[in-house]
Amino acid sequence: MTAREPIKVLVVDDSLVCREMLAQILESDPDIHVVGMARDGSEAVELTRQLEPDIISMDIHMPKMDGIEATEEIMAYVPTPILVVSSSVRPDQTGPAFDALAAGALDVLKKPEPKDWSELERIGHELIAKVKLLAHVHVVTHLKGRLRDRERRRIERGPVFAGHGRNVLAIGSSTGGPSALMAVLSRLPADFGYGVVVAQHIADGFIPGLVDWLATQCKLPIREARDGEDIEAGTVLIAPTGGHMKVSLGRVFQVEATAKDLYRPSCDVLFDSVAQAYDKRAVGVILTGMGSDGSRGLKRLHDAGAYTIAQDEATSVVYGMPRAAVEAGAVDVVAPLDEISEEIVKAFAAPLP
Repeated sequence: MTAREPIKVLVVDDSLVCREMLAQILESDPDIHVVGMARDGSEAVELTRQLEPDIISMDIHMPKMDGIEATEEIMAYVPTPILVVSSSVRPDQTGPAFDALAAGALDVLKKPEPKDWSELERIGHELIAKVKLLAHVHVVTHLKGRLRDRERRRIERGPVFAGHGRNVLAIGSSTGGPSALMAVLSRLPADFGYGVVVAQHIADGFIPGLVDWLATQCKLPIREARDGEDIEAGTVLIAPTGGHMKVSLGRVFQVEATAKDLYRPSCDVLFDSVAQAYDKRAVGVILTGMGSDGSRGLKRLHDAGAYTIAQDEATSVVYGMPRAAVEAGAVDVVAPLDEISEEIVKAFAAPLP
């Protein structure tokens, strides 16, 4: 796709009114062209093969084949950037949204409602911005169950004893991060005796849904971090959206973001604070994501003696943040997603150098 070619969008929705509305919003921008519209998931799969769109706007609840099944099919055979645009994408209905992300969608957005014109205009601008950003993402084949099928080396489920020196795990992730976090955190054993702090780029209001979704398959307690609370062994604290999370004196603290901050919460801010508070007694992990957030902070962790891990390119939805960290010399080991938990457990079990 050259700079002069418009972005080709396939709109998928079972409602004719919604299809026409989304097409009108998208084509109001001269850099976007709607090349086709599908009424259900099966049509979406077929039109993706025929039209080769740059990005797909995907509804969730549709007849014949729903949006989650269609996303799985497309990402398995004709990988294409997918933005889920659905009325089911709301902070109080997060299950379908995270199921879609796990299936390979890049991001989710609440469907505009024609009855609320002020909201329609705001979401319309957001839709255009997300389409322009995500259309340029190089996506990888994403097979549902791929990680289960590739369980070549299971993590030893024996006791994990503290006392070797490392005592906190910090994880940063962005685009594709929810499903990557699920893959990593669900493989940590129930007796993982170390604190875990996470910064995930996600839209405001969706952290509670992410926490609930992760809790369905993870053995460790998971919750949204509260300002000033202690980092507890064996508990995962997810940074709230809207600001940043820092670590100090064994606690997490919320920090206001500035207008210049592109990522909220920032992985760099979290990693920087962990490096200052824990130095070599930490393990840092950077997962799939767009951009370079986290590379500077992970480098600081690495230079302080912490053990650092990056997700590899083959299993990353977007190999932006891990690549930036590798190129910055911030990474001790690069591993496929289904082996990162094992690397984490090994790092905590080994004595400090």
